[in-house]
Amino acid sequence: MAFLKFNKSELVNLAYSLKREILSANKTGAYCNTSIVTCNTRRYHGLLAVTLDRFGGDRFLLLSDLDESLVVDGKQFNLGIHCYGDSYEPRGHKYVVDFSADPVPQITYKVGEILLRKSIVLAQDRDQVLIRYEILESPKPLTLQLRPFLAFRNIHHLTHENPEANLTGSEIQNGASFRLYANFPNLNLQTSDSRAQFVASPYWNKAVTYSDEYRRGFDCREDLVVPGWFTSRLKAGDSLVFSASLMQEDPTKFKRRFNTLVENAGEITSYRDQLRRCADSLITAHNGRKKIHAGYSWLYTGLLRETLIALPGLTLCGLNDPKSFEEILDNLIADEQERLFRRTTQVEAPLLLPCALQAYIDHGADEKQVWNKYGIIVRGIIESYLPGERAEVSMQPNGLLWAQKDGIALSWMNCYVDGRPVTERAGYQVETNAFWYNAVCFAIEMEGKYGAKKSQFVTKWSAIRDLIRLNYQRTFWNPARGCLADYVDNHGQNQDIRPNQLYAIAVKYSPVDEELAPAILRVVDNELVTSRGIRSLSPRDVKYKAVYEGSQRDRDLAYHQGCAHPFLLAPYVDISFRVKGASFWKRAEWLAEGFYADLGKHGVGAFSELYDGDPPHEPHGAISSALSTSALLVVEFLLDQYKEK
Repeated sequence: MAFLKFNKSELVNLAYSLKREILSANKTGAYCNTSIVTCNTRRYHGLLAVTLDRFGGDRFLLLSDLDESLVVDGKQFNLGIHCYGDSYEPRGHKYVVDFSADPVPQITYKVGEILLRKSIVLAQDRDQVLIRYEILESPKPLTLQLRPFLAFRNIHHLTHENPEANLTGSEIQNGASFRLYANFPNLNLQTSDSRAQFVASPYWNKAVTYSDEYRRGFDCREDLVVPGWFTSRLKAGDSLVFSASLMQEDPTKFKRRFNTLVENAGEITSYRDQLRRCADSLITAHNGRKKIHAGYSWLYTGLLRETLIALPGLTLCGLNDPKSFEEILDNLIADEQERLFRRTTQVEAPLLLPCALQAYIDHGADEKQVWNKYGIIVRGIIESYLPGERAEVSMQPNGLLWAQKDGIALSWMNCYVDGRPVTERAGYQVETNAFWYNAVCFAIEMEGKYGAKKSQFVTKWSAIRDLIRLNYQRTFWNPARGCLADYVDNHGQNQDIRPNQLYAIAVKYSPVDEELAPAILRVVDNELVTSRGIRSLSPRDVKYKAVYEGSQRDRDLAYHQGCAHPFLLAPYVDISFRVKGASFWKRAEWLAEGFYADLGKHGVGAFSELYDGDPPHEPHGAISSALSTSALLVVEFLLDQYKEK
């Protein structure tokens, strides 16, 4: 597709090309992530990072980079590129003439009369990256040299020259195998060319600099092991496939396997195709257990809040896969017993599980079967908010939930600066109590239909439901502003205009009167809605910070104090359709189209975690976000529902 293609003038401009990243992820939990000119700018960048159970299931970067050189008539042309301090060497990007990412990343280099195309694909069923080199044009035979850069470290850390590293490899079919440190698996480097040679000449390539880390004030330099290089003689029309894998592979199958992987990737014919591809890439199945990865490359897999919010959008709206919905939810429940029933610093997160089940039922699941399977979980979650059960949050005599733990942010707005939360929000939180009321109402309805005939749960919680309904609106509604307070503490209503109030009218069982929804929506429309998501704070607030740039401190001050979050579009568009009807269709379409226009920015073909609150709304954060992808799938689903109307 045109939006996944770049021209030479864009590619040779490092200020442009280094801000655009390619990403491939597979079901084993491995990924490949770098810039479109294959210069690594983050510590998380690399050609093969894998999930290792032996180290607690974290991701580890094994193959950082692979430099190519063409040798013609004794002259060597280096196609690689690395940053060292303020300089880039070698400057292989000057040879790049074309880049496309459909169906897999392809980079074309032109050196004189030589035209070489490099294509990168990550195997979906194993920890293996395959890179194909095709000599499209060349007036004479040439030598291709491939020089691997090895890291063997956690993706969050950096490595430096040390005596523990074993720089010596062992010979395997068409290549060499390396294990820099004990307990790591072997990384097997092989080529499809049986005549190719590996020349062992190990050394430490020092002070590689990651410019994005430098710009943010983080540790940004590391030393990488170069164990030697592969050399192969090729002519016009020839191709070679390089493989890096945790298994010793059969090199005779590399070319066929590469072609199969490209074919399986499928053609992208629409923006929704791209959305669904991203949705699929964010669902891993490491060790056969499906989970949602919150975002590439540095976020984690199987997070409670992120999974529950993203689950319906990814599996139901995007992939139409109810089986995966249940499988992922079952794995989450098994893994998150502590947070679901005993303690968590995101006090609203357990209450999102009923919301996910409601979405599942709305998409056609049998509600009786759903309740028979998950009713005990929902009831247990609700009971865990009774007084004396959780230290961080508890139901009060008025039926509402009070969340407080000094110095701890107890909601999704959980950034810290100098050891203190930027938005602590202690007290009655508007969204937590909306989810609370919705969960109680849902449980009462389902238990009344499918539980015991004289259910003690229904009797007990019906009274509490009525108490919540009685006190929610009088606690949060601010008639002077025509909206809901973000939270209420011992000093009264907090006056910050934030998007959390959206959930009070978006949940299936709203705790506020229906006639208040238009007023609340009007405030959100006027102060928070942007073309790239919903702002986390009104621009009229003195605390507002629109741009997510600078040091870690600067970015943490902006994350929940003005940045626009795409994931909030899901509740916003849903309630806007319900309040405004089909007349909102064009507006909803416009909101989605803005993200498609940005597919050539940040993560190429992916949907970013957040955006600046002010125009031109530049993307930031994780380049491929489960929350953002899910929200856009929900928006597209709603567009389809209201299209005929």
